[in-house]
Amino acid sequence: MLLKLNSSDLQSSPLHSRIVPCGLKVEFTQCFGGKYNGIPYKSLKELGDLLDSLLRLQLRLTDAESQQDVELLLELLLQSDFQQAFIMHRSVAQSMRRLCPPFPLTANAQQLRDEVESVLQSSKHTEATELTGLLMSPRLQALMEAHDCIAEQKLDFETIESVDQDEKTTKLVSLEKTRDMPLGVTVRNEDDRVIVSRVVSGGTAEKSNLLSEGDEILEINSVSVRGKSVNDVHNILSCMHGSLTFLLIPNSQNKISLHRPTVMHVKANFSYDPSDDPYVPCRELGLSFQKGDILHVTSQDDPNWWQAYKDGHEDQKPLAGLIPGKSFQQHREAMKKTITDRNQEFKGKLWCAKKSKKQRNKLLFNPSKNIEHHSEDILTYEEVALYHQSPNRKRPIALIGPPNSGHDELRQRLLSLQPDRFTGAVPHTTRNPRTHEVNGREYNFVSRQSFQSDLAAGKFIESGEFEQNLYGTNMDSVRQVVNSGKICLLCLQPRSLRVLCSSDLKPYIIFIRPSPSSPSHPPLPPQERFSTLLTRGVKKHMPEDVRETVEKVREMEHSYGHLFDAIITNIEQEKSVSELLSLIDKLDIEPQWVPSAWVS
Repeated sequence: MLLKLNSSDLQSSPLHSRIVPCGLKVEFTQCFGGKYNGIPYKSLKELGDLLDSLLRLQLRLTDAESQQDVELLLELLLQSDFQQAFIMHRSVAQSMRRLCPPFPLTANAQQLRDEVESVLQSSKHTEATELTGLLMSPRLQALMEAHDCIAEQKLDFETIESVDQDEKTTKLVSLEKTRDMPLGVTVRNEDDRVIVSRVVSGGTAEKSNLLSEGDEILEINSVSVRGKSVNDVHNILSCMHGSLTFLLIPNSQNKISLHRPTVMHVKANFSYDPSDDPYVPCRELGLSFQKGDILHVTSQDDPNWWQAYKDGHEDQKPLAGLIPGKSFQQHREAMKKTITDRNQEFKGKLWCAKKSKKQRNKLLFNPSKNIEHHSEDILTYEEVALYHQSPNRKRPIALIGPPNSGHDELRQRLLSLQPDRFTGAVPHTTRNPRTHEVNGREYNFVSRQSFQSDLAAGKFIESGEFEQNLYGTNMDSVRQVVNSGKICLLCLQPRSLRVLCSSDLKPYIIFIRPSPSSPSHPPLPPQERFSTLLTRGVKKHMPEDVRETVEKVREMEHSYGHLFDAIITNIEQEKSVSELLSLIDKLDIEPQWVPSAWVS
């Protein structure tokens, strides 16, 4: 005979107040979402078996005292606090009995293979020859190499247990904090709760896949953190080393992804120092970088703070760093620019004391409107991809610099040194050819109407008018050089770069920085030359021509520096020519980071 007990029946005490007749079996029915006292029935299987055993025992007992003892036990088993404690104890006990993962006997399988192979070479047995062939097979060698790589890795984490109350309840996790490396977790406060706000790529927490964004931390090594501030939690963790045990309430909305997110590669168009940023969530995890650095963004889950590595630093620094997200950086830079513009507008005016309240309100800026206006001009990151130029289609080389930088002289020097390798684009003009000039050699002679038509179509990289004649460099002329297999050398005005970069020519842009030296001011080291001249107060003591050069260089680097692929300081022409040739040679042997739109 079967007796079904609903949760409402249990609480109204069929087991609390009377003895169940002989031959009855207790079966829990899944009502109220399949839970009893907040615990799913599937988690109470062992409790149910124990309950059934007690009922059977009660039916076989004859004295009243034993019956009373069994009833007390039944009451205890039906209390939710006891049930939760029982389930947690069973889960932890089962986990502690689990065998540790097998550890490798050696991390030198390849070395052993080589030793065995050397011994077998002296043997004349056919089995030795067969075994030698097996050991030398590429697949076995790859297997040995993979084995050694895995064997050298240290076990950074261990799962103690997930304690199943409903589908998400509490989880007990142990992580190993090794080599004074941060765990790679940041937290936030929600009321009195401590919540995991992000898990940083490359850290122990991320590798373990045991901590997730949104998890609530209850205890760390039996130290309660509920009600503690973010700084308090940071201080607690900083004092702990070795094995750390976390008691968590998992975020039920988290779903563990089996695939790593796609990495986005970007070029930084601004410099960033986390030590100067009051908004970075964790200063120790902030990643500093310079304008022009390539960053590999591994996570954009938090739109305000991305996770990234600097190019070439992935192996040196396994833990990803935090960098400002694109929209966040644009927003705060736009706010700065708006406030600066507003302060400049009223600089030196005591308008607050002179204007009425109504008039002052009209002068205040609209944050949303002003920020949207400025955000379009704020450079943050540009998505890039690796590109290897084709042997038969060389990238055009554009030399940029102020009038006295010597960039045109460097171009002429390259043309004369290697005429079979370098050439210039034949310019277009509307003037009539002279006697010795041949169309397509010195100039492409076209009509004014044809020139203006191409100009309106955006075919000219740059153009101008001299003595009522139009001159310009047409993209078709550059493309003709590229198709011939030669390298096209261009000397351009900086304002022409945006047109060139928006084409399909994939230019390589080199900024030629002049040497700002004078008899009274000897040259400074190249890396700090211009910035130091402007910041040390020596600018006002410079000769007029040197001051103009410094200002022009600063302006060009500020407005167009994000388009430069390389910078050469032209102190000695021979050295600059050597540097130019070295950079151009690299294009044939090394892939370069270019805007991703060029590759797609």
